[in-house]
Amino acid sequence: AHLLEHLVFKGTPKIDNIFQELGRRGMRFNGTTFFDRTNYFESFTASDENLDWALAMEADRMVNALVRKSDLDTEMTVVRNEFENWENNPRSVLWGRLQAAAYDWHNYGNLTIGARSDIENVSIDRLQAFYRTWYQPDNAVLIVAGKFDPAPTLERIARYFGPIPKPARALPAIYTREPVQDGERSVTVRRVGSAQFIGALYRTPPGAHPDATALAALGEIMTIAPSGRLYQALVESRKASAVDAWNLELSDPGNLIFWAQVPLGDSADAARATMLETLYGLRDKPITQAEVDRVKTRTLTSIDEIINDPQQLGLVLSESIAVGDWRLFFIQRDRWRALTAADVQRVGLEYLKNANLTFGQFIPDAKPDRAPAPPTVDVAALVADYKGDAQVAAGEVFDPTPANLEARTQRFTLPSGMKVALLPKKTRGETVEFSLQLHHGNVASLRGLAPAGSLAASMLNRGTQQRDRQAWEDALDKYRAKLSFSGGQTGTSASGQTVRAHLADVLRLLSEALREPAFAAPEFDQLKRQLRTRIDQGRTDPQAIAQRALGRHDNPYPVGDVRYTPTFDEELARLDAATLAAAKDFHARFIGGTNAELSLVGDFDAKAMQA
Repeated sequence: AHLLEHLVFKGTPKIDNIFQELGRRGMRFNGTTFFDRTNYFESFTASDENLDWALAMEADRMVNALVRKSDLDTEMTVVRNEFENWENNPRSVLWGRLQAAAYDWHNYGNLTIGARSDIENVSIDRLQAFYRTWYQPDNAVLIVAGKFDPAPTLERIARYFGPIPKPARALPAIYTREPVQDGERSVTVRRVGSAQFIGALYRTPPGAHPDATALAALGEIMTIAPSGRLYQALVESRKASAVDAWNLELSDPGNLIFWAQVPLGDSADAARATMLETLYGLRDKPITQAEVDRVKTRTLTSIDEIINDPQQLGLVLSESIAVGDWRLFFIQRDRWRALTAADVQRVGLEYLKNANLTFGQFIPDAKPDRAPAPPTVDVAALVADYKGDAQVAAGEVFDPTPANLEARTQRFTLPSGMKVALLPKKTRGETVEFSLQLHHGNVASLRGLAPAGSLAASMLNRGTQQRDRQAWEDALDKYRAKLSFSGGQTGTSASGQTVRAHLADVLRLLSEALREPAFAAPEFDQLKRQLRTRIDQGRTDPQAIAQRALGRHDNPYPVGDVRYTPTFDEELARLDAATLAAAKDFHARFIGGTNAELSLVGDFDAKAMQA
């Protein structure tokens, strides 16, 4: 499936090279393959000509792709290079081993990146047979999202896809059903790398099942920073530098994986013991409604953002289609709205069991405490009478030419010297985007101060003098906002998104973070540990090594100059020597609004924002 995804870009009898034709039209495009589906998508400037060509092309390559041996010979090396990049990532490798150990029979045990031998040796006949079986209209769903007129678009779809006959063959039935797991499983990977990872995988029901939403919430509650239970038990206690959760909601029973990255030199066994103790601690420390509400607010805001972005919505709907039906996206949203602490507590006790774990060694048990058998879901019955929400507010038809952008933009300068640009426009869901750039220092004043600037910038979203980090995150969620900071020695930047009703509140939060950062010592220590782990991981990452080598090649600047590119060892030494006092001093001396630019684009009152 993954190889074929590459080959169908190579051409049809009508289109010699689809890659070139997409590029010639300035279209952004891609194809992806995951456990249950392959999807293809193009994003382009809205016009009848572009839409007409894209629909005709997709209908053409659905059944007329050449799938030639000569193309396989060249594209195989491209896919093999993707495989080798994957093999250079410690967590990717561990994930593949976890999937393989977790499934006895189902093909979810094989990652879609493929195996080297299959990539190198698969025959063109098998690819062509796969193409003729699955690339047919009775196995496809077409999604059109963005700016278009529905009636003529449906006519175009009928014109190009309608003549394709329904195939005479019946799709092969997928009959493999994975039995309930009957004991702990363990996998260990020993190979070159510079980061330690541990993962605990638990098998879960299909993505359409009601329990899937509660399991997704459980993953967030455990790992969200800084209140997550695993975050506090592992990161706060300095047993790990980062934690994360992946919830694979698939057509057949999937899995939930809890991850932790452990710095070199620290004990992975201690981190593992703490991880499992925390996960199994649900029985004595039940999930609270406050924990559920926190992740529910963030997730529902994310869903609103997806609905307001046609490209994101189209891609997310394709994932729901792979699970069973496009309406599952909205049904899952409704389940998030109704989610309770009791729901999350129940699934935690049902699925987080040793008998359902791929992580530990096998231990004989006369009476195994097993998870329930994954149920089947009648998706057609589930969605038959579903009614969605009312439409969200639509944005205006906007001309993005430079001339119109300049005509619509309002510019002014604050007394401090900050330059401001406002571009009010109606947007879907009344969203607003903003960006702030602060410039500071010169060669002389910044000499020898690294890495105080980047550390100061990284501390800005870790709490203020008015709010600790959790209160800061809660305020962003309350205002349906995203706000991120980045920076270095010569500049600090912030970017974010919110909605019209909360823009003023979010700008006040931005000002609060810049003017009154907390610079809490525990947060500073955590930041240094995370950066130290990242530097260590880069030592064996080919891309990180190449980027640093290029930065140092013919670099004429001396050590201490802001433009100097340090070695891994030099950067680590500078980080170890960095102090919280130095970061505070850098903030006090350099971060200000005199040399700065602020831009706002979206649905807001320009006059009110000027004030």
